[in-house]
Amino acid sequence: MRRGRAFTSDDDVIVVNTRPHPLRDAYHSVLRMRWGWLLALIAGLIVCVNLVFAVIYTLLGGVSGAAPGSFRDAFFFSVETMGTIGYGAMYPTATATHAVVTIESIVSIIVTALVTGIVFARFSQSTGQLVFSDKAVIGLMNGVPTLSFRVGNDRASTVFEARVRASLIRTEKTHEGVTFYRLGDLVLARESTQALARSWTVMHPIDEKSPLRGATPESWEREEIELMVSVVGTDDTSLQPVHGRTRYLLADIVWGARLADVLSERPDGRLQLDVSQFDGVVATEPTSDFPYPRS
Repeated sequence: MRRGRAFTSDDDVIVVNTRPHPLRDAYHSVLRMRWGWLLALIAGLIVCVNLVFAVIYTLLGGVSGAAPGSFRDAFFFSVETMGTIGYGAMYPTATATHAVVTIESIVSIIVTALVTGIVFARFSQSTGQLVFSDKAVIGLMNGVPTLSFRVGNDRASTVFEARVRASLIRTEKTHEGVTFYRLGDLVLARESTQALARSWTVMHPIDEKSPLRGATPESWEREEIELMVSVVGTDDTSLQPVHGRTRYLLADIVWGARLADVLSERPDGRLQLDVSQFDGVVATEPTSDFPYPRS
């Protein structure tokens, strides 16, 4: 089961001669961090700011209740100032120290606003976690070769009005000998569902109009075909949009197979969904129209 996290072209393509956007890129990098790393980054930022002001207070002095030249007292005074704690045991007495306290108060407001905004943005992100089957399969479905893969939501919530899109990227050579990467959409048997829960099997019939018509493992490798899949919808708990995408290469395609059944009927008549079979693949019998055994 592969997570439905967006992959970037940087995985395979080295991008050069782009305009740098350090602040904007840093913000997006922070939003993509794991919670543990994000909290560690926030704590480290606050400690570093306090260390800077502690050095200034140590050099200036003018803090009543702090031992002269004590970096420890200066650091704790900075923490109390930035956190607006104000125990009263230490307070500024010199004009220069008052000025530094004023500057630190302004800095603390800015830092608090930035941290609050980032934490809120992380909390407000949708909770849906879209996943895709490890393999896509190509096998006969009612006598028609069909490309199939699974999409599911790995959370207890439901993604409603989910839409899936599948595209094919293949390498072609023009008559002039220029390498061209052609992108084409695949027509799916069903492109949307009102409610996406644990499992949804997406199918593309390989008929006369399909760009995969006549495709073989050899042609797939020769043309460097990639299958791109994206899903968008709305999480029913947070009412926020959720999305996921993945890709399938030749190594991820199983020829002459179908996806294992995940639904079964219980003795009491209710349906049972076995999530352990989400990535299951079952070989199909080769025929004269589709001679591929399971690869």
